[in-house]
Amino acid sequence: MRRYWYRRILIMVLVFTVSVGGGYCIIDSKKKMFRQEVSAGTSEETMVIPGGMPIGIYLETKGVMVLGTDKITGIDGMKQEPSAHKVKAGDYITAINHQEIKDKSQLISAVKMLDSDDVVLEIRRNNEKIQVKTEAVKAGADEYKLGIWVRDNAQGLGTVTFLDAQSRFGALGHGIHDVDTNELLRISGGTLYTTSIKDIQKGADGVPGGMEGIIIYNNYNILGSITKNTDAGIFGVIDRIDTLFSDQTPVRVAKKEEIKEGPATIRCAVEGKVREYDVEITGIDFTTPEVNKGIILKVTDKELLKVTGGIVQGMSGSPILQEGKIIGAVTHVFVNNPAKGYGIFIENMLDQ
Repeated sequence: MRRYWYRRILIMVLVFTVSVGGGYCIIDSKKKMFRQEVSAGTSEETMVIPGGMPIGIYLETKGVMVLGTDKITGIDGMKQEPSAHKVKAGDYITAINHQEIKDKSQLISAVKMLDSDDVVLEIRRNNEKIQVKTEAVKAGADEYKLGIWVRDNAQGLGTVTFLDAQSRFGALGHGIHDVDTNELLRISGGTLYTTSIKDIQKGADGVPGGMEGIIIYNNYNILGSITKNTDAGIFGVIDRIDTLFSDQTPVRVAKKEEIKEGPATIRCAVEGKVREYDVEITGIDFTTPEVNKGIILKVTDKELLKVTGGIVQGMSGSPILQEGKIIGAVTHVFVNNPAKGYGIFIENMLDQ
């Protein structure tokens, strides 16, 4: 009798184990199939949150950018230009006598510490690292000068274009260039700040308008970090998403081939809050050598024309939407017709 009960209990345990284990395997298998279906479904269409909000931008360069060279009057009264033909505009000084240089203040300090006129500069020129030998001119009892005009960091105002599912943003739709050399700034990093629009200079034929903003560069106003400055825009990560994106409704990303000539809208905050304004796509160029001029558009919204005259500086990065999808971002204005401008394909920005 005891063996009989042992046998029944053993059979019940086996049945329970097989039932539960088999059921778990089936559920786990279904979960894997579900994940695959979701993955396959979402991979066909990319979703991003469109922007349109103004942002403050601060970029830190990799080293110190050379603007040009100049003559120096030495302690002997003679004028010299020691760095002429040795460094050129667009070079980046990254070290002096093997001492790393990150910004202009470090370069000034390093020059003040010189105790001889022999100087070796480490230069980055067109992605190539080279060493340049030059001479410092003694301009005073304990003062040396190199005769090089330099600039390090840059700041400005723009518009954020999109935010993706990994909290990465894209903005401007074009790169930030040095105002003197027109070279794309090579950066070590940067910071995104909150800003508010103070005034708008209306654009006119031959005179591009602009947005003036208030940017307070302190920790309280930091929104995120900038990691890349490219011809397709600036990119990085937003830390305070809720502060910048009050509306977090995602939209689908349109492929280039889906864009059509005709009605569209742009999102911007020229009147204090983000809203959409009517524009017309008048041209689409898939073969343009300039990555940020594939779309040609015209502002048709009477209210926007009244406030800005069309497209003004600071609107770069304003998302362009058509039929519920984001197709690109505003990048440039026609100087002779501020109602017209260029845009970049959103695909070109997402490639970054």
